[in-house]
Amino acid sequence: MKHLNLGILAHVDAGKTSLTERLLHAAGVIDEVGSVDDGSTRTDSLALERQRGITIKSAVVSFAVGGTAVNLIDTPGHPDFIAEVERVLSVLDGAVLVVSAVEGVQAQTRVLMRTLQRLRIPTLLFVNKTDRRGARYGHTLRGIAEKLTPAAVPMGRVREIGTPAAEFTPYGASGTPLAPPRLADVLAEHDDALLAAYVEDEASLTPARLRAALAEQSRRGLVHPVFFGSAVTGAGVEALTCGLTELLPHSVGDPQGPAHGTVFKVERAEGGQKTAYVRMFSGTVRVRDRLLHGDAGEGKVTGIDVFEDGTHTPAPCVSAGRIGRLRGLAGVRIGDAVGTERTAAREGHHFAPPTLETVVTASRDADRGALHTALTLLAEQDPLIGLRQDELRGELRVSLYGEVQKEVVQATLADEYGLEVAFRESTTICVERLDGPGSAVEIMDKEPNPFLATVGLRVEPAPPGSGVRYGLDVELGSMPYAFMRAVEDTVRETLHEGLHGWQIPDCAVTMTHSGYAPRQSHAHAVFDKSMSSTGADFRLLTPLVLMDALRDAGTTVHEPMHHFRLEIPAVSFGAVLPVLARLRAVPRAPVTKGDAYVLEGEMPAARVHALEGRLPTLTSGEGVLETAFAHYRPVTGEIPERPRTDHDPLHRKEYLLRVVRRVAGA
Repeated sequence: MKHLNLGILAHVDAGKTSLTERLLHAAGVIDEVGSVDDGSTRTDSLALERQRGITIKSAVVSFAVGGTAVNLIDTPGHPDFIAEVERVLSVLDGAVLVVSAVEGVQAQTRVLMRTLQRLRIPTLLFVNKTDRRGARYGHTLRGIAEKLTPAAVPMGRVREIGTPAAEFTPYGASGTPLAPPRLADVLAEHDDALLAAYVEDEASLTPARLRAALAEQSRRGLVHPVFFGSAVTGAGVEALTCGLTELLPHSVGDPQGPAHGTVFKVERAEGGQKTAYVRMFSGTVRVRDRLLHGDAGEGKVTGIDVFEDGTHTPAPCVSAGRIGRLRGLAGVRIGDAVGTERTAAREGHHFAPPTLETVVTASRDADRGALHTALTLLAEQDPLIGLRQDELRGELRVSLYGEVQKEVVQATLADEYGLEVAFRESTTICVERLDGPGSAVEIMDKEPNPFLATVGLRVEPAPPGSGVRYGLDVELGSMPYAFMRAVEDTVRETLHEGLHGWQIPDCAVTMTHSGYAPRQSHAHAVFDKSMSSTGADFRLLTPLVLMDALRDAGTTVHEPMHHFRLEIPAVSFGAVLPVLARLRAVPRAPVTKGDAYVLEGEMPAARVHALEGRLPTLTSGEGVLETAFAHYRPVTGEIPERPRTDHDPLHRKEYLLRVVRRVAGA
């Protein structure tokens, strides 16, 4: 049987989970379509999801279409949970992007489509809610062409749109053309042979040839078929189901090859045992196999579940192209590559990083330890939660995408761990970038270095997004590998807090000097730590050297900037413009759109929430705002400082008193 790993994506409330229910019902997996409002859907299993009527965690459910087994992954639509969507993208063969026929193309829809196109994930569009009052056919298609992709191909016609009787009739059915209008124009953009035939002998472009070309280009992600329908009434769902197997590619991979897969979700059972959701790209994993995972982990698979007929069932193995739930990998984390050979994970960050941070405090002092444990487990399921422990102040900080995510974390801690917590006001997460190169060195047995170690480091700027690159200008064998590794690991850890307390995400660090005291023993072969270097000497010295190098280089704090698109009535233009100026937004020249203005530009991420709050009053509820992370920009005015959570190697005396309780020369 062939397999298709399919993602369902959409802006919140576009009907994504309802469509999932309808697809399961059409495939005979469930007898009755669940309701998001009633909390009876198959994929929204968390109590919080049922209460709020939104998807928070991705869920996998399976059904069969002909000879194809579809693993359908329902993802969150709210932008606060975009990290959950990000993890799913690395395992998809294809996607269905849901658009509302009433609201049209919304902000999150555009973000998702841009990402799907960048990753070349073949995507079908399903325009939902054709049975609702206000649903529009031509207007929605134009919005898709203008805001999502000009390579959108409508796959049929809608009758009585905007009424409960709305029906979708696919092209090729009785009374409709065999192929969509202007299909040859769209396909010829990507096929020279088709273009030549179109120019020389248009009659040779038979409907069958065009349909075959449509399927081929859709499977390559070059064109995007558009279906209309209603998840509530079932209109158009049969045509979409047929399109899944005809227009999207099946999974590929050699079941006989070396085992390799990617972890996109981790759960813990009540007993604390981890379950890893793994998409297999190659090979076969069997129960009792030993698998490598992450950078250094290894474990034995004690159990496997695969997805069949709407549920997961125990199985002896999981092969290439399928998704399995693996148990027994105790140290596994989201994003890990797993397999019989050590390989890099397939995924990177496809969406913007979280730009907000908040302090979480337990309502009862006695719960502080339990709160740290609970947040550690939540960060395990969502690595971008970015848990930071401030030991100096006894505080816990988490990264967030928005205020809704804060509410969900609070409710999860109460429901699952019995912890009542409070949050401080969210603050914006900045980054630091190097102004230029810098270097520093500390020599063993030379003041003011109190450690039995020599470390020299050079730092240099690196392009945004390139990450931290570490290299050596010394011989690898100049000192034991354990000491080399201690320096590198400490460098990477120390760069989480630069001169102003913000992370330095992109730079090149080179070790320029190294030295150590060889192992010394007394006459009776007793190891003398005071005469011999240890890993602690390098781990404690490296932060001092690195901070001196950063001082030499200089750093500039950058704040996150969002691109915004604002559509407002023309009469509101005069009131909105001064507000944008006060919020430090930089709009480009306005564009007239009927009796409205469209403004695009950039503004600090920290000011987006304020604009969202002011907009309804300024525009009488008619303003439409779309924002998305754009880039980081140097901060103007007062430089924001982030409280340090380390031992503060910027201040040498205090640092040494904290880590070794002494200062050189004292």
